[in-house]
Amino acid sequence: MPHSPAPLRRRAVLPLIGAALTAPALLARPARAAAAAATPAQLAAWESPRTLGHPDAKIMVEEYFSLTCTHCANFAATTFPEIRTKLIDTGKVRWVFRDFPLDKVALGAAGVARALPPERYAAFVLALFADQDRWAFGAGEHWPDALWKMAALAGLDRATYDTAVGDDALQHWILTGQTAAEKKWKIDATPSFVINGRMVAGEMAYADFVKELPGLD
Repeated sequence: MPHSPAPLRRRAVLPLIGAALTAPALLARPARAAAAAATPAQLAAWESPRTLGHPDAKIMVEEYFSLTCTHCANFAATTFPEIRTKLIDTGKVRWVFRDFPLDKVALGAAGVARALPPERYAAFVLALFADQDRWAFGAGEHWPDALWKMAALAGLDRATYDTAVGDDALQHWILTGQTAAEKKWKIDATPSFVINGRMVAGEMAYADFVKELPGLD
């Protein structure tokens, strides 16, 4: 099924990230060290699923996204509201947010999002997508200051923000999960969706997305 526009592919942005953050071989050692440094309480907080919808919904959609991906932002603005109203809020679909940062800005933002209480996570991520041009692209090297303004509006205090945006242990935990998903599902583009165990890649209109859902009444 053709989708337009094409998803943002990981290989197209790898040079922007830097070898220390992207090469699996280089990630393995720091990730293990960082995981060892994280407390059980931190790991429990990070691993708590960020979801929308009824936990017993027959269809589970896992969205792998990058907060600096323009296709992800467009999907969030044009398709996701209808998905939420017609499928998530009606109990048909459980939506699970999965981090797949494509650059250091997206990685920092993913860490900040994880620092919020789970019940505020989705609203913050959607706000970041809605204002992506300003905080992710318009601020240039000052993106942490622009991101802080968004985080403050979401209720995050400055000390928690400063810790989250540069937390090595948290960032390595995110990247380790990303690498595992990349290997398991062969993900190389965002947005990508794992729908009841089947991977589908690409930004889609609502009518096309619904066609990918199994057994939808």
